[in-house]
Amino acid sequence: MTMNSLYRSKNINTCSLLLKRYLSVTQSRFASFKVQDDKDFLEKVEKSKDPIIVDFFANWCGPCKALEPRLQNVIAQKKGLISLAKVDIDDLGELAAKYQVSTIPALVIFQDGKVKERLVGLQDEDKLNTWIDNVLKK
Repeated sequence: MTMNSLYRSKNINTCSLLLKRYLSVTQSRFASFKVQDDKDFLEKVEKSKDPIIVDFFANWCGPCKALEPRLQNVIAQKKGLISLAKVDIDDLGELAAKYQVSTIPALVIFQDGKVKERLVGLQDEDKLNTWIDNVLKK
């Protein structure tokens, strides 16, 4: 093997790894969105027939920041069976109050415009997986 072919092989492997990483990150991004206002929530969450987890959070909340990558990983594993909507309670406080969110992070699963389940506080991925799987089975 020549140095040039070794170099090309290494670059191809690096590109392959980067592509896999990009696709996994992109896939998880498609499954989540940030709610912009009440109308956006109505259109994307309340009118949706599909199950959606609404993550009520705040940028200053440490547990919310710790929960985000765990939640994104679990959502990505579900491969489109459930989506994630993020609601910043500092921007949309009335929406949080409407759904009785008094502690964050708070996760609320909606399906067919109705609240199906709630989970409050920082959770590990196993707990999140079990919680979501139980909702999807119903």
